[in-house]
Amino acid sequence: MDKSAQKILIVGGGIAGLTAAVALRQIGCEVEVVELNPQWSVYGVGIIQQGNALRALDRIGLAEKCIAAGHPMGGVRFYDREGTFLFEVPQPQIAGPRYPPGNGLTRSRLHAILQDAVRQSGATIRLGLTVATLAQSESEVSVTFSDGSFASYDLVVGADGLKSLVRRLIFGSEYQPTYVGQVCWRCNVPRLPDVTTGWLFEGGPYGKAGFIPLAPDLMYILLVETPPPGPPPRFPRECLPAAYRERLAPFGGPVALVRDRYISDESEVIYRPFETLLLPSPWYRGRVLLIGDAAHAMTAHVAQGAAMAIEDAIVLAEEVASGDPLPQALERFMQRRYERCKALVEISSQLSQWERDQTPDADVEGLTRRSFEIAATPI
Repeated sequence: MDKSAQKILIVGGGIAGLTAAVALRQIGCEVEVVELNPQWSVYGVGIIQQGNALRALDRIGLAEKCIAAGHPMGGVRFYDREGTFLFEVPQPQIAGPRYPPGNGLTRSRLHAILQDAVRQSGATIRLGLTVATLAQSESEVSVTFSDGSFASYDLVVGADGLKSLVRRLIFGSEYQPTYVGQVCWRCNVPRLPDVTTGWLFEGGPYGKAGFIPLAPDLMYILLVETPPPGPPPRFPRECLPAAYRERLAPFGGPVALVRDRYISDESEVIYRPFETLLLPSPWYRGRVLLIGDAAHAMTAHVAQGAAMAIEDAIVLAEEVASGDPLPQALERFMQRRYERCKALVEISSQLSQWERDQTPDADVEGLTRRSFEIAATPI
């Protein structure tokens, strides 16, 4: 292995950063992770792991743990808003015969799996701080941290998400996430027995609803809403359950059942705007590289945001392990990642646009199938 990539700093302790830490430790790198949140906690309800995410996690020995903690899935079923079945888009079993086509699990369980793997890997973890300055030379990156401490590294990996500080430090303020005009409502509820894969309900005046299984006893209910033009609406936290029920009111069938039974004033509703970002290639400057949402954030329409972050981490470790000089390794990383991520960002954006415009002849089935095809190709 090229000694110029032996000592690596990862900024961000989320999905991208933790997966990268595990993968890089497995090839013998000295890895340090800094995370600004001193609790090292995670916000959200659940996550969909498509087959390509499971395939990537299998390379670092974590796919089986994710499946054991979640619920297997096998594609997406589409219904009208009263619950009448329309069509199904099956998902290929691309992670191999040992694994289901996809998996749903809670964000907290995935976070715990990744945290345990990082601890066991021997990586250094520092909480409650981030980078303050980055200064590069040909051979290293000199880092000043937010607590005033200082160190030098062979490579710095910015895995600090949509609002990435590392991106701003390296690329300036030109590249910012863009609100696409949609928001997503989510809430964990008991799983209905028949919900064994993703269900989407079309035709609601506010947007589409859906169910995603997360465990034998758990699923989440979602609503993708297109609010009026302008900034996304804001709600006091205590008002979220009532506002969510209001937006689900036009739905009948199983959505109405879940709405009336489980979304209460005390329920934990997660409300977020959809934002996108695609940083032009390359995602690095010198010895500083961005991965995950810091480089390519997308809407949830094809459930590939986390999968692309995980793939980034695996590919980065493979290229660092190649033994080539770091500039060559990073260039090959971009050759393997850019067009793939770009295609899925564009597909998710197109699906979002069709929903916002209520396009009558939108080929949702065809474009969803296309996203599965792209995901199935080797990385």
